Amino acid sequence: MLDLRAISRDPEPAVAALARRKDGSDERLRAALAARERLNAIRPELEAAQAERNAGAKAIGEAKRTGADASEAIAAMQAVSARVKELEPEKARLEEELRELEVTLPNLTDPTAADEDTPLREWGERAESGRDHLELAGAMVDMEAGSKVAGSRFAYLKGDLVFLELALVRWVMGKLRGHGFEPVIPPVLVKEEALFGTGFLPDTEQQIYRLADDPLYLTGTSEVPLASLHAGEIMDEVPRRYAGFSPCFRREAGAAGKDTRGIFRVHQFDKVEMFSFVEPSESPAEHERLLAIEEEILQGLGIPYRVVNIAVDDLGSSAAKKFDLEAWLPSQQRFRELTSTSNTTSFQARRLDIRYRPEGGKPEHVHTLNGTAVAVGRTLIALLENHQAEDGAVEIPSVLQEWGAPARLG
Repeated sequence: MLDLRAISRDPEPAVAALARRKDGSDERLRAALAARERLNAIRPELEAAQAERNAGAKAIGEAKRTGADASEAIAAMQAVSARVKELEPEKARLEEELRELEVTLPNLTDPTAADEDTPLREWGERAESGRDHLELAGAMVDMEAGSKVAGSRFAYLKGDLVFLELALVRWVMGKLRGHGFEPVIPPVLVKEEALFGTGFLPDTEQQIYRLADDPLYLTGTSEVPLASLHAGEIMDEVPRRYAGFSPCFRREAGAAGKDTRGIFRVHQFDKVEMFSFVEPSESPAEHERLLAIEEEILQGLGIPYRVVNIAVDDLGSSAAKKFDLEAWLPSQQRFRELTSTSNTTSFQARRLDIRYRPEGGKPEHVHTLNGTAVAVGRTLIALLENHQAEDGAVEIPSVLQEWGAPARLG
């Protein structure tokens, strides 16, 4: 949610920031500001007219009680009442118009966010060829059984691949705790308010599973319940950092025929998500901190990657700036998105009403940031393909063996 009061003092920078998105949100902002201005003009006039009407009604009652002539007071009150009847529906219409516009406005883009996807750096050596993850995993990824039981884009993971996933999650959670993140297993069913608060509604309805018999949704990321953990609160301290592990669910609407082979794009997957609540002045540094942790994880796993500053017209509604980490997949001979991290500034905090109290000051909205520590399915793909040996087996990094992963798969 944008701070329209602050923006109205100097709207052009905000309009320009939204114009970079190329989605019409700059014009919607102008319309919202115009509706707000008209509303602010009507409110005092309506309040004055209502007060005059009330005073007139009191004067008429007094005149009738004393037997005085009330005809002039009645005529005056009739005129005032007519004006109130004109203003009240106009006020209600403007309030509704403003509400409808406000919920469609995305976050302002950061000046340092890219105009087009911009690779910033690379790490690791790219393999020139290799078998894909389904060939390497063999029976440990059973797409046929997943399709039989749940439909397309579902899979069974079996055998040593299960121990590899569990080791990966445990290693990452331990690493994040060392960086000051509190481990959390959050709910994966949430109310509409939680999705609205994080900006997933009304922006991404087509991607979200909704229960038929209860007012609940399946989350596509633990960002949603982690953000709502302090909804409606004045936090006693910031920064606060959480690491949430959960299954995630996405309908992948609009992805028909795209990445249909294997477990790269599926409806259900596990993920460890980082989430931070910080003071506004600290959010740019926190964004770099989350990115550095994501890079540390991929380097620890020996997965070649590149960092990309994502184009503003590809940002979600809540993000002001986003970095993607794309892993190199030898079987495809290209980089593919593996993790990302976004600075959502005060956008989510305003929707969820999350504030902190600066020392000696009034409560202010915090800034929130999120970052994927490990998207398990895609990380398994990257591990298998980048650590395949000539004999067809996969050599597992030693950091995961310490947590129960096998030394070799296959």
